[in-house]
Amino acid sequence: MLTIPEVSPLLLESVFSPGLIVFADRVRDNISRMIAMAGDVNRLRPHCKTHKMAAVIRLLIDAGISKHKAATIAEVEMLADCGATDVVLGYNVVGPGVNRVAELLKAFPDLSLTVTADDSASLQQLSDRMSALNLTIGVMLDVDVGLHRTGVSADSPQALPLYAQIAAAPGIRAAGFHIYDGHQRQSDLTERREAVTDAWRDVLALKQSLEQQGLSIPELLCGGTPTFPVYCKFTEPEICLSPGTSIFHDAGYGSAFPDLEFAPAAVVITRVISRPTADRVTLDLGNKSVAADPPKGRRVLFPELPDAEQVIHNEEHLVLQTPHAEKYRVGDVLLGIPIHICPTSALHEDVTVIDNGRTSDSWRVTARNRCLTH
Repeated sequence: MLTIPEVSPLLLESVFSPGLIVFADRVRDNISRMIAMAGDVNRLRPHCKTHKMAAVIRLLIDAGISKHKAATIAEVEMLADCGATDVVLGYNVVGPGVNRVAELLKAFPDLSLTVTADDSASLQQLSDRMSALNLTIGVMLDVDVGLHRTGVSADSPQALPLYAQIAAAPGIRAAGFHIYDGHQRQSDLTERREAVTDAWRDVLALKQSLEQQGLSIPELLCGGTPTFPVYCKFTEPEICLSPGTSIFHDAGYGSAFPDLEFAPAAVVITRVISRPTADRVTLDLGNKSVAADPPKGRRVLFPELPDAEQVIHNEEHLVLQTPHAEKYRVGDVLLGIPIHICPTSALHEDVTVIDNGRTSDSWRVTARNRCLTH
């Protein structure tokens, strides 16, 4: 459902461009949809990397969601500031990051924080630091199910002894498996389910082997947004589901995965700044305002100009070539759905919030920086 709610032109007159607009009513609807798909709010651990906003965290908490996932230490800090007490940092913590997570645990004594690990030496360093400070941090074994970005494969000879090290290390609480499969991007849900199920067999075999040794696997933290509907149907009681993009949704996932029945809740606002030729419209939406990781020419979808060719995209300009260019005058407003919303959010300091057709607020993109305090 790649549509944008109707917005009064008068309402948009005072909204600066380029900027980001969030429809709060759609955010709430997407959260409700996530809960319905999960079947139980306690099965959810949503990822905050998409929005990075304290205001959205509060909506999640208000909806009864008590577990959360982050990608950066700053996001963990934001979550803790909002009152979240159960957070997984889905990242291997190394170097000065070890001291930063220790400081977080001291600053938020009620915070149950878990990180990931796939390396024996760095795990030992984490254990040494935590035990020296009389702190405890959870650690999940980062299980590689085919993305080959981080982790150890479930059938690797490293996997079992590494989890045993996690379970035995002082200052460490064995927290289960972190299982991210961002490579599973089959548009057909049946094909996606088959691919996930194939990899899942090795995960369960590792889990069984560890349990036979008397080790506990408290949580299986599974997937992202594309595989969310697959893991929703799995019945292992340890499963926790980790959708992220679905909170805002975007044109990339909306086009690639038609089974994801979420609605775009964040759009970019841009204005015509020039009409250089009869068939061109130049917008103030440069690649500093919308994510540039999708291929050039496919970074934003304009529902009112779906066939416009994005012929130039520079730091501060986006040039559209379209036979409908004559309809637009300098100063006209367009709303677009980002192809990739997660890095788009991080490009904006704050967002304009529209709730049920009215401007209601401005939300800070709290965790767009790497460090919130010093």
